Parts: sequence; structure tokens; C-alpha cells
Amino acid sequence: MITSRLRTLRDHIRWAVSRFHGEDLFFGHGTDNAWDEARQLVLGALHLPWQIADSYLDCNLEEDELVHLQRLLKRRIEERIPTAYLLGEAWFCGMSFIVDERVLIPRSPIGELIENRFEPWLDAPPARILDLCTGSGCIGIACADEFQNAEVVLADLSFEALEVANQNIERHGVDERVYTVQGDGFDGLQGQRFDLIVSNPPYVDAEDFADMPDEYQHEPELGLVCGDDGLDLVRRMLAQAADHLSEKGLLIVEVGNSQVHVEALYPEVDFAWLDFQRGGHGVFMLTAQQCLEHQAVFASRV
Repeated sequence: MITSRLRTLRDHIRWAVSRFHGEDLFFGHGTDNAWDEARQLVLGALHLPWQIADSYLDCNLEEDELVHLQRLLKRRIEERIPTAYLLGEAWFCGMSFIVDERVLIPRSPIGELIENRFEPWLDAPPARILDLCTGSGCIGIACADEFQNAEVVLADLSFEALEVANQNIERHGVDERVYTVQGDGFDGLQGQRFDLIVSNPPYVDAEDFADMPDEYQHEPELGLVCGDDGLDLVRRMLAQAADHLSEKGLLIVEVGNSQVHVEALYPEVDFAWLDFQRGGHGVFMLTAQQCLEHQAVFASRV
């Protein structure tokens, strides 16, 4: 597929950019353009840092490196496998996470909120945090890194996803205060309350899923799709959130393009839709008081 005239890192990055454009690949699993995708794959395949001196790009590759890199490039192009799965690694909030096809690739705009410590909405650092529908554990573990005195629970329906989350807990050395719970929604969390509940649940509706690029077909459907309008789990989450938030707790949930369905389903609820400087949309915030005030409404529409 790739001729022997490609010898250096720069050669392979340039070639990959051209092929990625020519093959109409989709970028949305950590990068948003062909250049960044090519650089991530080429450097990541050879265990080189993103911030590498420009002169290193002109280094020749060893034969075994050429074979390995060209195999990954071939799979990215022909099989449409996202780069993060090919490398077994994704970055979120400046942290490295193990990923494979048991979990979604981290890309939530909630990362920007974590880096800003959820200011100005949190009155005080949270003592207990819940990452609901945790997948790889990236959101909860990033919260644990930002709030180093907090206990963090990572909850998910998928045993396979929690296996990956536990690997990431070990990778980041936070096993003394971060742990996993298996269950559907709030199942397995009876009687527990949290100062902050953050969730990136499955929220893709049936119509959107049918139109998604091939790259998404490598991700677990359980982590993407949730009913005709994408809100099957979100409905239950809203109905039960008041029972799991502390008095001044916050609920933050990403629903992406299903924002329109949320607004249509609950016109009487004043959701705070959050803005992001680095892109992203469809993330709402509710206070514990709002969750309690509207609990009957939420319960009536499950």
C-alpha cells in the first residue's frame, strides 16, 4: 500500500493527510482535521510525544517501525477504525486513558468544565462525585485529579466498560478514593448522595445513529443509542436525581443533539445550557433544588 520512498515521520504524516482527505475519513474522536489525526496516529504508533522537536520529524524509521506504522495507517483508512482504538489510548483533560472497543472514545466537552473546576456553579469543592455512565472512567478520574480530596464513584451498566475503567483507576493511582459500581442508572447506588453528579449517557436518537459515519460503528452501541429520541436513560436519571444529590448538589448531563428533545419534553423546566470555548453543545445543569422541585414532572414522563 505504501511505497518504500516513505521513510521519515514527516513523510508518513504528509502521506496520511493526503490519503485521509482522499478517502473522506471522519474526524471526531479526539481530533477534528486530517493533519491532527495523521500526527496523532504517526507519533502515537511510535510512542513519541505530541510536542516533539521539528527536527525529529526527519528521522528515518527502522524497518519494524515502518511495518507497524503502515499496518495501522492501512487499518485507519480501509476499516475506518478510530485512531484511539488503534493506539489503545486517548487523552482527556491532559490525561492518558486506556481505551478499546468496550468503551466510547473520550471527547466530551464536560472536560472543559472539569478543568475550570465547575466554576462559578459549585459553591465549594465536592466531597462526593458520581460519574454516571462512566465508560472508560475518564470524566470521573479527571474529576478526582482536579478535586484531590473527593471520593468518586464510577457507575455503568456494562461490566466490560467497568473493566476498562478499573484499568484506568489503576493507571492513575486513585484506587483509594475512586471505585466502580455496576448498575443500570442509579441502581446499586441506593441511599447514596453526591455533591456533583456528572453524566455523559447514551443519548443518540435512532435517526442520528442511522446517519453516523462508519467510525462510530466501532464504538459500543450501548454507549451511544438510547431509544427513539435518545432520552430513555435521561428520563429515568432526571426522575431519580433528587434522591441522590446533596442539598447544594449539581447535576450536569450531556445530551448533544438531543437537546431539542429535552426542551420539547420538559418545557416548564429552566435547564441551564452551558457554553464552551473549545466547542461542544447540549450539556445542561440543574441544581438539587430544581431536581426536587420538578421531580413529579420528571417521574410522570419516564
